[in-house]
Amino acid sequence: MNRQKAKMLSGKPYLAFDEELLKERQYTKGLVFKYNSLPPEEIAKRNEIIRNLLGKIRGTFFIEPPFRCDYGYNIEIGDNFYSNYNLIILDCARVKIGDNVMLGPNVGIYTAGHPVHYETRNSLYEFALPISIGDNVWLGGNVVINPNINIGNNTVIGSGSVLTKDIPDNVIAAGNPCKVLREITEDDKIYYYKKMRFKK
Repeated sequence: MNRQKAKMLSGKPYLAFDEELLKERQYTKGLVFKYNSLPPEEIAKRNEIIRNLLGKIRGTFFIEPPFRCDYGYNIEIGDNFYSNYNLIILDCARVKIGDNVMLGPNVGIYTAGHPVHYETRNSLYEFALPISIGDNVWLGGNVVINPNINIGNNTVIGSGSVLTKDIPDNVIAAGNPCKVLREITEDDKIYYYKKMRFKK
């Protein structure tokens, strides 16, 4: 492991166009291209590419193409994972996703960031900080998760939300910036949408 990669993985500023890191991203782009180019019925071939691409998979998964990521090896998904179309994971740092997680379309999980001041930003330094998503989480469509965010277990994030801080267990949260709206309770079991009840 060279110096820039070690800095990237430790959360320090690094140069993303380092030769080794660029080569790794190009390799990943090749696998992702193959994944996204397969016919819809080639599920087994798609799954094999994902198994070779991601760092850790703990069970069953289904990722609707197209899918994008930077490196792949920094991504860990739990059992019974589902992602709808256009998932983007900028995995310059670790992304850990728990069991029974569902992602709507166009979700963006971004560990990567850039300095605010233009002079340091123009020097091409980047940074990356980890993201963690707990068990039994549902992210609605077009959710964006920024670097260094943790989402607790059993939580629902509303469509279009932008996460700039941690979200705890057992809540519904939404907005830009994303904020907790309320706790999820036992009463929520009887409804499938707002006040629409499951029939007995």
